[in-house]
Amino acid sequence: MKHTELATFAGGCFWCMVKPFDQMPGIESVISGYSGGHVENPTYEDVKKGDSGHYEVVQITFDPSLFPYKQLLDLYWPQIDPTDDGGQFQDRGDSYRTAIFFHNENQRELAEKSKKEIEDSGRFKKPIVTKILPAVSFYPAEEYHQDFYKKEPEAYKEDRAKSGRDEFIEEHWDK
Repeated sequence: MKHTELATFAGGCFWCMVKPFDQMPGIESVISGYSGGHVENPTYEDVKKGDSGHYEVVQITFDPSLFPYKQLLDLYWPQIDPTDDGGQFQDRGDSYRTAIFFHNENQRELAEKSKKEIEDSGRFKKPIVTKILPAVSFYPAEEYHQDFYKKEPEAYKEDRAKSGRDEFIEEHWDK
């Protein structure tokens, strides 16, 4: 019997967080959504306004025997600026902050360890502000947000190019 787990990551705009994880061996699904807030069943408009408390997140269903959680973390960190507590790249506001939502004690321990390794690496001059939080209710985003990079490849490419994300990744992670 196949065993799957959930991983939930906030890394700014969820459109940019799906593609890096999608279609990896052992990844069954990557769903864009909202988590960490106090409003039940929030809409994109609720989250974008900034008063629902939610982060834009991706929730990943994965087979840990094929793609261990540590590999997910190793893929997550280089997608973000872990020193920016005001959002990510061109997307500003609390809903675009970074966080790792752990689903069990093993995930918490691995997330804490990976964060410490980045802090100790000297890669960044500013403090690492990515939060590590217990997983709470997850609400899938509206259908038009799902697999945006596949549905709207030109709009995705344009938005990503404008964001500054790729330049940051190249400067800070691709060394």
